[in-house]
Amino acid sequence: MVEWLYEDGIGEARAALVARDTIVEALVVRVDGGIRLGAVVDARLERKMAETGRAALLLPDGARAILNTVPPRISDGATLRVAITREAIPDAGDPKPAQARLAAEDEPLGPGPTLMETIRATGLPVATLLPHQPDRLEAAGWGEVLEEARTGLVTFADGLLRISPTPAMTLIDVDGAIRNARLASEGAAAAARAIRRLGITGSIGLDLPTLAGKGERQAAAAEVDRVLPQPFERTAVNGFGFLQIVRRRTRPSLIETLRADPVAAAAIALLRRAERAGGTGPRSLVAAPAVIRLIAAHPDWTDALARRIGAAVALREDAALAISAGDVVSRHA
Repeated sequence: MVEWLYEDGIGEARAALVARDTIVEALVVRVDGGIRLGAVVDARLERKMAETGRAALLLPDGARAILNTVPPRISDGATLRVAITREAIPDAGDPKPAQARLAAEDEPLGPGPTLMETIRATGLPVATLLPHQPDRLEAAGWGEVLEEARTGLVTFADGLLRISPTPAMTLIDVDGAIRNARLASEGAAAAARAIRRLGITGSIGLDLPTLAGKGERQAAAAEVDRVLPQPFERTAVNGFGFLQIVRRRTRPSLIETLRADPVAAAAIALLRRAERAGGTGPRSLVAAPAVIRLIAAHPDWTDALARRIGAAVALREDAALAISAGDVVSRHA
């Protein structure tokens, strides 16, 4: 059975498309993640960029966006109704602003589809999970998927993928100790699965082992076509084993979301664990100081956790812990 598993988490909504008890696609939407894809808002035109025909916009939340086409009659300072066509993309060096288009006259203002609305629109079954139920998301490999996104390391039967986001493209290196032709085919299939699972879009470079024969190169490319759902475009595998894939970019990948703020990722993961921790009585969240301080700065998070578990929540810093190594302590285990 193929179905979506959905959780209305603390600090984020999360969903996974699961087939044969394995996650094939993972999505996370942070509560404070900014204006969503598909939102229709009134924005102020800050500056036209004559050399590109585009313009810089100021959105209602104070963030900036790029308007891709600007009618010549509109001047700086005008208020425009626009629709968000790509969410902002976080980047450690130079975050990419959201992109927008002029809204049609009959498009009403709106926040854009929620994650639940997005997955329901696929027409596939959706199961909403609750903390007191068996953890089907974790059973399908949620923790492993988050670790793949955090580290960029993805193992497959005979090798390893190393995924490295760069400002220009996401690079995926295929490594292993088996014959090149077999490694290239296995690696191409594993890379295609990882691209879908981690929501990698935009320009993607796949670095396969060098393949001497045209047939071997075609076989590796065919694995991408077999595994990765359309729409996408790709090149052939060249003589150096390099293949480029382009997928429409509308929102951050899971890698970009987690790496943009590792402390927030660790804090939200700890809150999820606390919802499902055993025992009774008050719970103490023990984590690195940066994680505890972030949770403390969001009292709505701890209030929501206390309501969900029916117990008081305390926070304790432990400077000896790594950011991702928090724990939940129950008074009565």
